[in-house]
Amino acid sequence: MKSNQSASCMLALLLASPWAGAQALSADLFARHSEITDIALSPDGTRVALAVPAAEGSETHLQVVPLDGSGEVQAMRFGKQKHVTDIYWTTDNRLVVSKAKMEPLEARPYSLGEIIATNADGSDQELLFGFVPDAGMITGRRKDRGFSQIVGLLRDQPGMALVSFRCWNCGEEPDTVLFRADTRTGDRKEIERFPGRVGFAADNTGTARVVVGLDENDIPTAQYRPTPAAAWQPLPKSLAGYSLSPRRFAADNNLLYALVSDHREPARLYRIDLAAGTRELLAGRDDVEISRVLYEGSRGAPFAVAYGGSKPMVEYIDKTSPWAAMHAGLSKAFPGQLVMPYDVSDDDRKLLFRTYSGRNPSAYYLFDRDSNKVRLIAEAMPWIEAGQMAPVRPVEFTSGDGKTLHAIYTSRGAGPRPMVVMPHGGPYGIEDTWGYNGDAQFLASRGYAVLQVNFRGSGGRGQEFVEAGYREWGGKIQDDIADGVRWAIDQKLADPDRICIYGASFGGYAALMNPIRYPDLYQCAIGEVGVYDLQVMFEEGDIQDRRAGRRYLERVLGTDPAVLVANSPARNVDKIKVPVMLAQGKLDRRVPMEQFEALADAFEDSGRPAKTLVISGEGHGFYKPENQARMYRMMEEFLDEHIGEDASDVGANASASTD
Repeated sequence: MKSNQSASCMLALLLASPWAGAQALSADLFARHSEITDIALSPDGTRVALAVPAAEGSETHLQVVPLDGSGEVQAMRFGKQKHVTDIYWTTDNRLVVSKAKMEPLEARPYSLGEIIATNADGSDQELLFGFVPDAGMITGRRKDRGFSQIVGLLRDQPGMALVSFRCWNCGEEPDTVLFRADTRTGDRKEIERFPGRVGFAADNTGTARVVVGLDENDIPTAQYRPTPAAAWQPLPKSLAGYSLSPRRFAADNNLLYALVSDHREPARLYRIDLAAGTRELLAGRDDVEISRVLYEGSRGAPFAVAYGGSKPMVEYIDKTSPWAAMHAGLSKAFPGQLVMPYDVSDDDRKLLFRTYSGRNPSAYYLFDRDSNKVRLIAEAMPWIEAGQMAPVRPVEFTSGDGKTLHAIYTSRGAGPRPMVVMPHGGPYGIEDTWGYNGDAQFLASRGYAVLQVNFRGSGGRGQEFVEAGYREWGGKIQDDIADGVRWAIDQKLADPDRICIYGASFGGYAALMNPIRYPDLYQCAIGEVGVYDLQVMFEEGDIQDRRAGRRYLERVLGTDPAVLVANSPARNVDKIKVPVMLAQGKLDRRVPMEQFEALADAFEDSGRPAKTLVISGEGHGFYKPENQARMYRMMEEFLDEHIGEDASDVGANASASTD
C-alpha cells in the first residue's frame, strides 16, 4: 500500500523542529528516535529515498522525495509492524530495500535478510529474496530460507545487482552463494558458491575477484582471481597480510583498493595490482583504524580517509584532487562538525553528505557542484538544539600496565562533577565514538559528567587490541575502566565521592563487575539487559545456538568453571557493597531473563534487594520511546538519591561551549 503527500508538505515535516522552551530537556526529548534511519540519492540526482520511522515507531516506511519540489512524495509501507533499511537505487526509478527488525540499543533497523524491489512510485513491488508461503493451490514464488544482502550494483548494467545469500536450514556451516539478480524482473542466476560464511568482492563487470572468510580457527582467509578468467587461488600474504577488506575496484578492473592489516594492527589503505601481485600504501595510522574511505565520485579513486574512534579526523590522500578541495570547503562551512560524503549521482555533479558532531545527531545536505549551492534535505533529530547539549571531547590516558587508552568525556560546567561511568556493550569490536549519544546527553542535562572508556577489546584499534581483551571480562577490561575513573579524578573532572557506573549488555556486566573489583570507587551501579552469570551464557541466549557462537564464547570467556564463577556478578553479590538498579526486557533473546533473575534473586536472598524495572514487550534494550523515557526517569531518581546533591542545578544553569 502507498499514500501520497505534497513534496513541500513532506519536506516541511522533515525539517520542522518540535522543540519548545521548557520541555526541551525532558526525558522524552532524549528517548525519541531518529526521524531518518537511511537515505539514498537516485542515480540521476533528482530524488532521495528515506527510511522514516512511523510516529509510534512500530514501522519504518520508505519515502521518495523529489528534490525539485515538483510532484508528490511517495510514502510506502511494506506490511503491518514492518521495518525497512539498506536502501539502494538500481535505476533512476527502481529501488531495493531490506526487511528489517529494530535493534533497541541502537534504535535503528537491522536487516532480516529479505530483499524487496519497488518502483519509485510504489508500483511493481516484488520480493527478490525471501520466503513466500503457498496459498492453497498457488505456490509461492520464493522459498529462500536464509539471509541475503546486496553486495554490489552493476552501474554499467542498470537494474542489475549482486546478492549474497546464506541458507538458514542447511546445516550449521552452510555455503555462501553469490547471485546476479535483475531487480526489474526478479530473475537471478547463481555465479559463485563457497563453503562457510564468506564475503565477495566483484569488479565493475560483476565478476567475483576476491573472497574473504575465516577458517575453522577463525583466522582470516582470502582467495582471488589474478585476472577475470583465472581460477581461484590463495591471495598471497604479501598482498593480503593477516586480514584484507576489499573496498573498490578501479575502472581497469585490476587495481583493488583495500584495507589490509599485516600483523593485526589497525588496517591501512592499499592499492593492490592483482595481475602484477604488488601493492602500494596510500594511508594509515598505527594507533587507530580507518573508518571510511572517501572517493572521487561514484567510480573514482580514493581522495581521503576518515579515522574514527574518540577523536575522528579526515586525511587527504591526494591534496590536488578537486574532491579534496570540495570536501575542505564544505568542512569550513560546517565548523566543529564532521562532513562525510554519503551518496553521489552517477554523473558526479550532486553529492549527498552528512554532518554531525557531539551535539548534533546528524543532518543531511545536497551539494550541487554546478551551482555551488548546498541545501538541507533532512535532520535526524530536528528537536535537538545543539546549543542546549553538553560539550563532548575525546581524551586519552595510560592504563596501569602502560597501554594508551581512548575515552570520551561529556559534561556541562566545570569539574569536579558527579560522574557516571558508561562502559559500552559488546565488548569486542565495539567502540564509543565522538558523536551525539542520547544516554550521555540525558545524563549531562541532569548535571552529571559522563566518561566512556574504550577499554582493551574495543574496536577501532586493530585486531591485536581486540584480542587483548579476550578472557579479560572480569580482569584487565575492568582495570582499564577503573584506570579511566582514577584519571578523571586526578584531572579534577570527577568528584571521587559521587561516582556511579551504568551500562547495557556487556556494559551492564561491567557496571556490576567493576564495583566488585574496585569497591571503593563507586557509590552506585545500574545494569541494563546485562550479563551477570557467565556460565549461563553457555546455556541460554542466541549466541550459543550455533557452533560458531559456542566457539566464540570459549575463545573470549574460557571454560574454567572457577574463573567463570569468580567473574560472575550473580555469584558474588556479597562483594557488591553499593546500591544497585537493574533494568530488563522480558523478550530479550541475547541476554534472556535468566540472567536478570540470577542477579535479582541473589540480591533478594542477601536481604539487599535491587531496584528493578522489567518491561513486557521489550527485548535487548528498550525501543519504545515511552519505555526509554521511563528508564531515564528512574535512573535520574536513583542517581539523584545516591550521587546527586545539586547536580541537576549545574546541568540546568551551565552555559554552553563548543565541542
